[in-house]
Amino acid sequence: MLAGRGWGKTRTGAEDIAAFALWNAGSRIGVIAPTFADARDVCVEGESGLLRVLPPACIAAWHRSTGDLVLFNGSRIKLYSADQPERLRGPQHHRVWCDELCAWPSSAALDQMWFGLRLGRDPRVIVTTTPRNTKAIRELMAREGSDVRVTRGTTFDNADNLPAAMLTHLKKQFEGTRLGRQELMAEILEDTEGAFWTREALDASRVRERPPLTRVIVAVDPAMSSGASSDETGIIAAGLGEDGRIYILADWSCRKSPEAWARRVVELYDKESAQMIVAETNAGGELVERLLRQIMPSIFFKPVRAIRGKIDRALPVAALYEQDRVRHVGALPNLEDQMTRFTPEAVAKKSPDRVDAMVWAVTELSQPVRKGEPRIREL
Repeated sequence: MLAGRGWGKTRTGAEDIAAFALWNAGSRIGVIAPTFADARDVCVEGESGLLRVLPPACIAAWHRSTGDLVLFNGSRIKLYSADQPERLRGPQHHRVWCDELCAWPSSAALDQMWFGLRLGRDPRVIVTTTPRNTKAIRELMAREGSDVRVTRGTTFDNADNLPAAMLTHLKKQFEGTRLGRQELMAEILEDTEGAFWTREALDASRVRERPPLTRVIVAVDPAMSSGASSDETGIIAAGLGEDGRIYILADWSCRKSPEAWARRVVELYDKESAQMIVAETNAGGELVERLLRQIMPSIFFKPVRAIRGKIDRALPVAALYEQDRVRHVGALPNLEDQMTRFTPEAVAKKSPDRVDAMVWAVTELSQPVRKGEPRIREL
């Protein structure tokens, strides 16, 4: 099911799993979401989750800490996290629900799921997701009409059950944009011609776990306003691995007030035990550093100024990607969406703040660290 936000994907997935579990006593069912918390909080305990769909009398036990839902007829529903694919080695299932497949950090969990989907005469999987042009989606869509049935829907198909004010805002804000076409109209967007990065290349650069790192920095492309039409503040954490590659670790970009995004930057700096914050100071000047030091005075701060244009700054970074010197740890969907439509024409229309921050991070980590050498000077 490829559908927009609010279409009813979670409700549909929950209804399917509940019906199968109730009509097939003793069945074994898996539910896989991007994280264990997503599976528990959305697929089971959410407003449209299994606990809302199943009659209370049919539930024998719900163990939220282990993710085990047991029904009165012996059917068992087990939760899994896509970021822990090894847990899918061994378990067998009659049916599996894969929720938000396009937000999974890799296809490793999907690969392991297929090996265990082997109970009963007709084991099946239901996938519910807002679409992105990922390798897993492309492979499933290539099988449409054979063993894959595709259902499509938009956010506005469910207008009768969604707040009118919300729909009006979303239509005004995102109608006609790439983000709106993807998140509301559920279109699978192809790579932008002439973009510096492609989905295929980014998928190939992805790793599931970070390696040992020698340096970690947080890069910031700050926005000085926080209105609905303001730019985002790009906030990217990246690290230099012992293998010499650069790893993009996290994207905490946001559209918030200067005080709020500054707190977010410092929180990420502390969480990642980073050695440095690198921030562009063309717009905010000393204000950027002052904002950050008000929250944590002890930060190591390096101001950078954009002398060249965004395209010129991004070119050497794109080259590092082509040389397999930059990897992404897990899924970074919003950053990658900007990267796959990063063209001179797009940059002229709207600032790609997440990409800007990523470019600053990679540029900083790709430079050799200067080490002081003791010298003797005659007096």
